[in-house]
Order: sequence, then C-alpha cells, then structure tokens
Amino acid sequence: MGKMPIIYVVSDSVGETAELVTKAAISQFEGTDVTIKRFPYVEDKSNIDEVISLVKLDQGMIAYTLVKPEIREYMKELSEKEGIYACDIIGPLMDQIQRACGKQPLFEPGLVRKLDEDYFKKVEAIEFAVKYDDGRDPRGILKADIVLVGVSRTSKTPLSQYLAHKRLKVANVPLVPEVDPPEELFKVPSDKCFGLKISPEKLNNIRRERLISLGLNDKASYANIERIKEEISYFEKIVERMDCNVIDVTNKAVEETANVILNYYYKKEMRK
Repeated sequence: MGKMPIIYVVSDSVGETAELVTKAAISQFEGTDVTIKRFPYVEDKSNIDEVISLVKLDQGMIAYTLVKPEIREYMKELSEKEGIYACDIIGPLMDQIQRACGKQPLFEPGLVRKLDEDYFKKVEAIEFAVKYDDGRDPRGILKADIVLVGVSRTSKTPLSQYLAHKRLKVANVPLVPEVDPPEELFKVPSDKCFGLKISPEKLNNIRRERLISLGLNDKASYANIERIKEEISYFEKIVERMDCNVIDVTNKAVEETANVILNYYYKKEMRK
C-alpha cells in the first residue's frame, strides 16, 4: 500500500471550503492518516511558485479553490509542468454555471465566508430577540442595538423579529401603569430607543379582536377604551422622560415601521 501524500489546501481566502471537501474525500479511506497543510490567502503568482516548490519538496498533492481566472490558470499550468497533481475544486463548476446562465462570476475571494458570517449574525439576532422579548430580562436593554417600548399589542414582538432578520439585536419592553419601567431604559442612549405610539381607537379594536380570538370576553378591561387611554398617557410620560424617538404605528405595517427604524439606525452608524 502506497504512502499517503501530504495534501496542500490552497485558497485565495481562508481555505475552509477546500479543506472541508478534502476531509470529506479522506473520510472514505478508513484508517488513513493524512497530513493536511492549509495555504490561505494566495493572491498572486509568487504565492503559487512558493506553494508548488513546497509541494514538490514534500512529494505532495494540491486541492485548491482559486476564483481569479489568471491565478487559477497559473496554478494549473505550473502544477502540470512540475508533475504535481492539483485538484481544482471550484473552477470547473464555476465555468459550467457561467456557460449555463451566461453571467460573469464576481471573481471575488471569500464570499462563502461572508455568507456564513451573515447567517450566524442573523441567527444570533433572532435568538437575542426571543431571549429579551417582552421585558423578560432588562439586562438585554443594555446589550441591544435597538430598544422598543410600547403598550401591549403595538407589534413589538413581530417588529423585533423582523429587525433580527436584518441582523439587529432588539430588546422590547411593555409599558404598564402598574409596573415601574426597568431602570435600564433611562441608562441607555436615547437614540437607540423607539417608542411605538398608537391611537386609542385602533388599539381598542386590536385588543378586542385578540380577546375574541382567544375565546374571551371582549368587554374585559384590557380592551376598555378608558383603560387604554390611561395606558397611552403613561406611555407618553415614560417616552418623554426617555427623550427617545416615537413612531406612530397606528396605520403602519410592521415592515414600514421597521424601515423607519433601519433608516434611522444606519444613518446614525454612518455618522460615527
């Protein structure tokens, strides 16, 4: 049985894709101990010269993901010239996709990693929104990118989830006259807080429909217009003390409110 060659994983990014494919191939050979050497951020021909001379010295082989055509071509030519086996992992598939759809690739290294980072940020933000929903843990207020405050049924939770899909960490806090708001609300910068304002009539309709959907009596104090006016008055007092942005959500869809917040947030970030 022949000795297993050292496999050089060469990439113009970190090399995770090439290493993953290489390990998947190796896993099919039971009890085989293979040395993998990762050679990341290969950006020019001198890097290729360097890796080819090392592989030649080790009598190894190469698995590579190079997206720039001239670097890819140079790797192919030089490895053939030096008698080294080099497996192009991504190139043939990219070429075939290009032929099939007639579009030019971006030829930009590291896009898979960017996609992964984007995905994990989104998951983290969604988990954050769930953890700090409905004032469950006031510590979330200090960690959040955005803090939403409002009386019950002003779409705080769906808005938190929508913004989480845009990778923002959102905490939301319900305001009830009988309960003092968490002190953290007055410790965070007011420009990351948004009060969600709604007309008493609209809120009354929403709450009545909510009670009916739950099979409960729609005459409960929760949907009583006087009670609602009291809650809104309390809300106004708190947001005034917080000195934060207030958005009227009376006739706004969740997406519209989210866009107002996103525009404000990104403008603020650009000013930093």
